Amino acid sequence: PELADWIAAVVHFPCSMVDRITPQTVEADAAEVLGLDGVYDRCPVVTESFTQWVLEDRFGGPRPEFEQAGVELVDDVGPYELMKLRLLNLSHQAIAYFGRLMDYQFVSDAIRDPLIADFVLGFMKADAAPSLPEVPGIDIGGYEQTLLRRFGNTAIKDTVARLASDASDRIPKWLVPLIRERLAVGADVAHSAAIIASWARFAQGVDERGKAIEVNDRRAEDVRNAARQQEYDRLAFLRQPSLFGTLVAEPRFTEPYLRTLNGLRDLGVRATLERLAAGQR
Repeated sequence: PELADWIAAVVHFPCSMVDRITPQTVEADAAEVLGLDGVYDRCPVVTESFTQWVLEDRFGGPRPEFEQAGVELVDDVGPYELMKLRLLNLSHQAIAYFGRLMDYQFVSDAIRDPLIADFVLGFMKADAAPSLPEVPGIDIGGYEQTLLRRFGNTAIKDTVARLASDASDRIPKWLVPLIRERLAVGADVAHSAAIIASWARFAQGVDERGKAIEVNDRRAEDVRNAARQQEYDRLAFLRQPSLFGTLVAEPRFTEPYLRTLNGLRDLGVRATLERLAAGQR
């Protein structure tokens, strides 16, 4: 108990946010390092050149000069973390399911498709960015363009399959709260609804050509079953309250959701993205 009291009184736990895309290490990475310097590294880390570390300036005493290593010391990390979650992480979700349905393997290939790039940028500008508080020192428009360039980095070899994994953890934590916030202020949620519709179509486990898609998710069986029921009940995928709460009862969400889901079934991915880009509601 005495130690706990001392920790509460003296020790500080500053929050932080880090951002750097780091794909899973593959054997080819180790082979490249071996060819470069003759060292066999079993787990080399491949990263992009971009890096960001934002740290709450709250310490109990002297601290290292983190600024010398490019760390941003701020009073509140919250706005920076929300910016990353809603612009980077949710843009990854905007790429993932459409990209897999179109049989793209790498993120850099998917984002070079103008239809996917336009949809991702549309999501950032229409849904994500308006939900953010002021982020000190950040030009949101510039940050969005930087994200598109980062996603297009061909040297990283980040896979669309990685972005599409564990959706049942990511969507409820990141996207559903954004949708609820936007609905609460009367905003349009067409792009966010389209992301969930693309997940619902992806969860069927086959792309447009009938090629099998691996649904890598801890709740894979549940989401596949719900997706298969869409043939008879177009809102079946949303009838998973542990994932979507009561969104199935929100017409301002279900209407754009069904437009995208029906478009994916009747028109295909490219035509559906074209309609979204054209602003057809």
